[in-house]
Amino acid sequence: MKKYLLGGLVVVILMAAAAYVLLADRIDRASTIASLFSGAEQYDNFHRMDEMFPVAVMPASDTPYDFPAGDPATLPAYFEYEGQQVETEAFLTETDTSALLILKDGKIVFERYMLTGERDQQWLSMSVAKSFISALIGIAIEEGHIKSIEEPISDYVPNLAGSAYDGVRIKDVLQMSSGAAWNEDYSDPDSDINRFAKIFALGGSLNEFMATLKREHEPGTVNHYNSTDTQVLGALLTETTGRSIADYMTKKLWQPLGAESDAFWLVDSQGMEMAFGGLNATARDYAKLGELYRNDGNWHGNQIVPREWVRASIVADAPHLLAAASGETYLPTDYGYQWWLPTGNKGEFSAIGVYNQFIYVNPQQSVTIVKLSAFSDYGKDLEKTSYREDETIQMFKQIANAL
Repeated sequence: MKKYLLGGLVVVILMAAAAYVLLADRIDRASTIASLFSGAEQYDNFHRMDEMFPVAVMPASDTPYDFPAGDPATLPAYFEYEGQQVETEAFLTETDTSALLILKDGKIVFERYMLTGERDQQWLSMSVAKSFISALIGIAIEEGHIKSIEEPISDYVPNLAGSAYDGVRIKDVLQMSSGAAWNEDYSDPDSDINRFAKIFALGGSLNEFMATLKREHEPGTVNHYNSTDTQVLGALLTETTGRSIADYMTKKLWQPLGAESDAFWLVDSQGMEMAFGGLNATARDYAKLGELYRNDGNWHGNQIVPREWVRASIVADAPHLLAAASGETYLPTDYGYQWWLPTGNKGEFSAIGVYNQFIYVNPQQSVTIVKLSAFSDYGKDLEKTSYREDETIQMFKQIANAL
C-alpha cells in the first residue's frame, strides 16, 4: 500500500510541477501587463518579452548590413524646451533610456546602451511597430494584394462587417481617422487600450476584439489615435497576402534591409501578431526603417517600399490631420500613414511608442535617431510630465541641428 501511496504522491508532485511550469509564464505575463502605466520600473521586462509571451520570430538577414562608423559626435549638454534649459543626460536618465543611436548620412556617430539595453538586445517597440505595418501595406499594394487605399477595408476583412470599420476606407484607417470610438487612457483600467492589453495577459483573440468597436465619428473627419486601427491593418495584411505578418515582413522587409539580429512579434492565442505594438528588435535594426524612409524607400539601390508610398505616408493631406485640429497638448504633431509629423515644416517624421520609444528622421539634416526606453512614469496620470514625447522631439531637433 505504501508503494502505491508514494507512487500517487510522486504523480501529484509531478502534476503540480507541470502545472506550475505551464502557469508561471502566464502569471509573469499577467503581472507585467498589470504593472504597466503604474509607475513600476519596466526595464527588466521590455528586453525579455519572448520569455513571457508567445512570439513569431523573424530571422536575421542572410546578408546582414552593418552601419559604417562616422565621425564621433557628443550630445549637447543642454537642450531648450518651453523656454527652459533641460540637461540632456538627466533627461535620458529620467526617461529610463536603454539605447540611444544617432546616424548622420547613414553612418553611426553616437551609440550608447544603458540599463538592460545592449547592441544585440531586442526591445519592445510599442507603437513604433505601427510604422512598420504602414510600410508593409505599401508593399502589399505595390504587389497587387490590395487594389487601392480608397477601397473599404471591410471588403478585404469579412469579420469587420457590422463593426465600426464596415465601409471605412483603408486610407482613413491608415490616418487614424476610422471614426471608431476609442479610449487610449493608460491610467484608466477600464479604457479600451487596457481592455485590449488584457488579451495578452489572459489570452484571447485580437481579431475578435477589433470587430466589437462602435462608430463615434464620420470616417475621414476626425484624427483620433486608436491602436485598433493598426490591428485592423494587420488583419488586412494577413487576409490579402495569405501570410502571417511575421512571414510577410521577413521576406519583404527584414531580409532585404539586412537585419543583423533576429526580431519577433508578440502573438495572441490564435497566433495573430500584435500589429499595433508587439514588434521587438534591436536599436540598429529599428534604425534601418528610418534610413529606408529617409531615402524614399530605397535601400542601397533596392527599392523596397514604393517611393510614392513613402512620400504620401509622411504628409498630412487633410485639415483634420493637422495638430491644430486635434487640440493635442502632450504631442502636438500632424499625422500621416501611421507616422507622426512634428510641426514646423522641416520635413521631419517619427515612429513613436509609449514609454518613450522613437525612430526620428530629419531628412534636411540627413539624421536618423533611435531611442529605446522604459520611462517608468509614462501614462501613470494625465499630467504632461508623464508623457514627455514633445520634449524628446525637441531634444532630437537640437541634436540634429548640432550635427
